[in-house]
Amino acid sequence: MSQRTPAASPRPVAAGRRSTPLPLLVEVRRQAGRRRTLVVLGLVLALPLLVVGAFALGDDDGGDGGASLVALATSSGLNFAVFILLASSGFLLAVAVALFAGDCIASEATWGSLRYLLAAPVPRRRLLGVKLAVGLASGLLAVVGIVASALAFGTLFYGGGDLSTILGTTLPFGEGALRLAGSVAYVFVSLLWVAAVAFWLGTLTDAALGAVGGAVLLLILSNILDSITALGDLRVWLPTHDAGAWLDLFSPVVDYSSVIRGAAVSISWAIVALVAAWWRFSTKDVVS
Repeated sequence: MSQRTPAASPRPVAAGRRSTPLPLLVEVRRQAGRRRTLVVLGLVLALPLLVVGAFALGDDDGGDGGASLVALATSSGLNFAVFILLASSGFLLAVAVALFAGDCIASEATWGSLRYLLAAPVPRRRLLGVKLAVGLASGLLAVVGIVASALAFGTLFYGGGDLSTILGTTLPFGEGALRLAGSVAYVFVSLLWVAAVAFWLGTLTDAALGAVGGAVLLLILSNILDSITALGDLRVWLPTHDAGAWLDLFSPVVDYSSVIRGAAVSISWAIVALVAAWWRFSTKDVVS
């Protein structure tokens, strides 16, 4: 007579080893309360006011191109916002985006709290996803915030008139605001590769400044290579080649080819960097 083999009971989960999600709102509150976040966002939001003060103290009586640019920037709040976006998108916003994305993992390792998060245990994919989401949201807040602050201060000091372009044409306020919003969106998309590279480097090092500095160094290197005309059509694959394509959105007849190409190249670089970050962190032996 055969005996029925009892069904194997599920292995009990050791106490304290059950997978624990990392709540998104908890991470948002942590990042919002950090001094680094407050200082960076404070400087970004205060920059337009500093520029207003510089314009007020400066002498724009000269006849050079700089004087005409200042006159154009101070002709309306929309023009001032476009000027601030032009002045900050090339480097300042790139550094801010790299800082928020590159610091989120590396800083946890620096503080020695990363291994405790994983010992909870928080799934590594969940940890990376939450950290990346909060880092990108902080970068987006910096990009939107500086333009919103510039528009507010510009309207306060220079009025809410129409948008005047460098081509001598004028766009009504509503249309100009829509094109400005599209420009903000494109600038953020064009900086996604910077955020992704900084995020990837943050999984390789315990030094947050190393991750941020590495991403900024690649940004500078890409700009240098883009200035070498001997590279020919190869330059279009550089992530900074079409970084200024958002200016095309203010043309009377908009040509979206550079905008589409620039967004596609930036997103492609970002995907490669994020895949590398996921692979590296999933195999990394976290000891700090």
